[in-house]
Amino acid sequence: MRLFVTGGAGFIGSHYVNAILAGRYPGTEDAHVTVLDKLTYAGNLDNLGFDPFRLTFVRGDICDEDLVMSLLPGHDAVVHFAAESHVDRSITGAAAFARTNVLGTQVLLDCARRAGVGRFVHVSTDEVYGSIDHTSWTESWPLSPNSPYAASKAASDLLVQAYHRTHGLATSVTRCSNNYGTHQFPEKIIPLFITNLLDGQDIPLYGDGMNVREWLHVSDHCRAVHLVLTHGAPGEIYNVGGGRELSNRELAERLLDGVGASWDRVRWVADRKGHDRRYSLDSTKIEKELGFAPEVPFERGLADTVRWYRDNRWWWEPVKKRAELEAAWQTPGRVRAGA
Repeated sequence: MRLFVTGGAGFIGSHYVNAILAGRYPGTEDAHVTVLDKLTYAGNLDNLGFDPFRLTFVRGDICDEDLVMSLLPGHDAVVHFAAESHVDRSITGAAAFARTNVLGTQVLLDCARRAGVGRFVHVSTDEVYGSIDHTSWTESWPLSPNSPYAASKAASDLLVQAYHRTHGLATSVTRCSNNYGTHQFPEKIIPLFITNLLDGQDIPLYGDGMNVREWLHVSDHCRAVHLVLTHGAPGEIYNVGGGRELSNRELAERLLDGVGASWDRVRWVADRKGHDRRYSLDSTKIEKELGFAPEVPFERGLADTVRWYRDNRWWWEPVKKRAELEAAWQTPGRVRAGA
């Protein structure tokens, strides 16, 4: 098996690649992986294991059609993780999200079709559904994205489905709930809160803190993606939920307990624009058709995640510092030295 994995140096993509290289999924013991990653701020080569015989890394942009077309022939499948994914960044600057998430997906689909790739799995998000007050979304729920990020992912989902219906490309779409685990870039809520607390800083909590998210350990998510790749039906969509819903306030309380901090470390901030109130996936389809169920209990997974960030400052301190410097230079009115 030869797999072409986009965004394989990012949080979720690297967990998937490392699982393949470790032979954690049946039939992957001799699989070869080609990773295409632009290495933007959230991509990190330190996330990937080293295997010169089974891993090929290429630094590049999924929007570069010539590059993608030069790499794809000979691969059995594309697993597409690459995306701009942070909602706050999409609110302040949506262009990169439209380019990478929409145009990049179209380039990959077209190249996969031309190269005769047999399988294409597109990794998406529950955010394409919008917000839901009660019950849970099924795969047939209408798309109603509320952020530029979610809208760009919804557009890419529709492109994936269109290439199946128009060209017969064997595509599948997965839509996951919020992921957590090790090696996640510290702009997302769990690593941001953990690293802030470890550094003696406050943690910012949006609005009233009652926005609800469903949590899924990254290892469970990657296992689900591979199940869809190997056993999912072409043309189908699969929700992948973690089954554990928490308000952001409840999550903050657990993280404060995890690092031994008190509630006075919480700083209330103005709510995010268009902040979705609640996400909740109905994962019955993937459970019944593919036999998937999450295996990592949330309490254990969260404790393991806190422990990893506590023990691996070497990984997150440089990337967090770099992100802070970039944000400072982008502040309106800031003049660069020598400019």
